[in-house]
Parts: sequence; structure tokens; C-alpha cells
Amino acid sequence: MSTPAAPARPSRGDELDLRIDSLAYGGAGVARADGYVVFVRDAVPGDRVRARITKRKRAYAEARAVELIEPSAERVPPVADHPGAPWQVLPYERQLEVKAEQIADALKRIGHLEGFELEPIVPAVEQWRYRNKLEYSFGTADDGTLVCGFHAPGSWERIVHVEDCLLASERGNAARRAALEWCRGKGLRAYDRRAHEGLLRNLVVREGRRTGELQVRLVTSDERVDLDGFAEAVGAASVMWTRAADVGETTVGGASEVLHGTEAIEEELTVAGRDLRFRLSSEAFFQTNTEMAERLYGTAVEFAGLQGWERVYDLFCGIGTISLALAPRAGEVWGLEIVEEAIADAIANARRNEIANARFYAGDVRLALRDLAEEAGRPDVLLVDPPRAGLSAKIVRRIIETAPKRIVYVSCNPTTLAPNAAQLVEAGWELKRVRPVDMFPQTPHIECVALLERG
Repeated sequence: MSTPAAPARPSRGDELDLRIDSLAYGGAGVARADGYVVFVRDAVPGDRVRARITKRKRAYAEARAVELIEPSAERVPPVADHPGAPWQVLPYERQLEVKAEQIADALKRIGHLEGFELEPIVPAVEQWRYRNKLEYSFGTADDGTLVCGFHAPGSWERIVHVEDCLLASERGNAARRAALEWCRGKGLRAYDRRAHEGLLRNLVVREGRRTGELQVRLVTSDERVDLDGFAEAVGAASVMWTRAADVGETTVGGASEVLHGTEAIEEELTVAGRDLRFRLSSEAFFQTNTEMAERLYGTAVEFAGLQGWERVYDLFCGIGTISLALAPRAGEVWGLEIVEEAIADAIANARRNEIANARFYAGDVRLALRDLAEEAGRPDVLLVDPPRAGLSAKIVRRIIETAPKRIVYVSCNPTTLAPNAAQLVEAGWELKRVRPVDMFPQTPHIECVALLERG
């Protein structure tokens, strides 16, 4: 008797009628076609959609919803036409539930971890207008008009114009509109990402939510242009011009000059009852939600459980935000970061806040952690705030070598936290607590803080 043939997998371009069961990490809806998993963009649990396959793999396919046949009972009307707020069609309480569930699922399914306390998720202070930094792109509308907004979902060249970005403050929106109108008035053209021609590439608007200082940075192609009057038009405390020679879509690098004010603005945070002030140079990393950064870092301080005598390592320390929050409660803090400009900012920020027990070093964590341990001595507490890719196996081995009693892991990606935590548990630590913090409402992005302790 012959074995029935397996159902044919859909091909790229095929359109399927699908019912969405759940949400995957990253925000795509999960559906199944004869048992074959399909991740569908722009769909939420309960939706019945017509979806077009955009990519096919052996174990799954990716698709985009092209028609909403039957909306989910959970759906709510969108507030903004904004590609950066894909989850706004879910009630906020449901967004929080899904994020907490995805963290638990990653730790248990990927890390095979049990026995830890998953604490209630910390909701955002503001559900809209919470970002202190936005990176916009210039483009050209079908009628030839210069526009400024965001890349259309899945497109590297089409820019969707935004009139009022509801993730930015009203003041930040006003600065963006003023910049666009000035550029239109001068007849400046957007950079053509296909032909690699044209001038205007990006506009970066950064705001000190506590200080009220605003920075506007115009990113153009590497050519000279008369920008006389631009700074006056946007009315910001700091106005920068960056000329980028690279054809890639990035606001990092290039040759920058100050058109007005200084190259940096200042921002304040109140963490665990202490007021801190930071200098933010144009490319310095700083959490883009000021209010929730205070709660994220406050959680890190709480989990560190410092008594006042401990030696603390802060890996991937950036401009020293968490280091300086920990320092008043520690014996000494040692920050390590590969970006030399960030270390210069961290040292200056320590002086600005009159903190004398924090030291900062530039170096690759993979290579420098062993040297740091030889110079400073083994840490009692180690805090790590890695990029989305998490910690490499070599960095995990170096952390194990330093043998801290307590590890505080600040994560922006539970699917990389899970294997890292599993490696540390296998080496003798115990995952005790995990607290999700919602830094980015209306989006699938998830942050959390995990505490691991050694007996």
C-alpha cells in the first residue's frame, strides 16, 4: 500500500486563505496550511486573511496579508497610519500579555529553563509620543514632491510620508515639518536609493525629554550644499549636518559639522532615587524611551542588590547610563565598551555627575574581559546589556571565568537571552527572576531584566 503524498508546500507568489492562531516573536502572525507553518506580516490572532507567500523555506514560509477577509474580535481601529506601530490594532493590555507570554515561551522552549519567577510586565508610562529619537528618511512621492517619513514595510526604496508621527513629541514633529518645508523651498532633491543620486537622505530628531533640548541632524550625500538658514528654520538647540559617502541606509558615520549650537544635547534620568545628567553626542546610544529607561535601569539596580562594597562590571556599558546608576550603591564599577567615543562620553558623564568610583575602558568584551579581571579583580556583580544578537559563546565563557556571584542581564531579545541563560545555568548559576519592561508600545519589541545567582 502506497504512502499518501505529503501536501504540496506553497510557492513564492501563491495566495492562501489563512486563519491566524498566535503571534510569533518579532510580530508576525502564525498560521498553518495543512500543518505547514506560515508567518504572516500585518495579521493578528483571530484574523482570517488572504496572504501572499513572499519567502519559502523547508520548515516554514513567510507571507504578507493582502486582504483582511474576517477581522479578529480583538482588533481595534488603528490610531495612526504609521509603519513603525504595527501592533496598534491590538488593545494595549493584550500587547502586554503577548510580550510576557513570548518571554516565558522563549525561556522555556529555547532555553529549557524552569523554576524562575516571571514577574508582571511593567507597562509603559506613555502609549504614544514616547520616543526621544526618530530617524526619518527623505523620499519622492509619485507626483515628484519631496517627502519625509519611513520606509514602507518590506521596501528598501519607497518612503511613506508622515505628517504627524505619533511616536514623537509635538515639538519633534514641528522640527521635522520645518526641516522638510525648508528643503522643499530650496528645491533640494531626495537621494534615489536605486540610482544612488540626489542629496537628502535622512533627518534625525533627538529630544531631551527632561531638559527640553532638541537636536536636528540632516544627513545628505557627500557633496557640498548651501544650508544657510536651515538651522534658523528648525529652531533646535543643536543642529548638525552629516555628509555620508556610503550607499547604505545608515545615519552612522560620515563627516559631521555643527551648524548651530553644539554637537550634543543633555538629558536627565532619575534612577533608584538618584538624579543623573548625561551628555548625548549625535551618535551616542541612549534608550529611546526616557521614562521607561528609568524603570528599566531601576530594575537593573534592584536586581543587582548592592550593599555598598561590591565590585561591579558593566559590559557593553555605552555612555555609562547603568554604570552611573549603580555606582552610588557599589564599592566600585568598571565599565567596558568597544566604541571609544562612547567611553569618552561615559568618562565625561561620570565627572558631570561627580561620581568618582566608576572607571571606563574601551575594548572588545570578548578579548578585554580577561584583562579587566586581572587588573580590577573578580567582580561580585556583573551586569551585561548586549546587542540583539546576545552573547557569543566566547563571551559567555569569559563571564563564567570571572565567576560573579550575581549576574544581571538586560535583554532586548528573549530568543538570545534564553540560550545565554541556559549556558550560565549549566555552568552553575540559577535563573531567579525575570521582569519584562515595555519600552516600545504599539510594536513587538520586548525588553526584560533577568537575575542569575550562584549558590
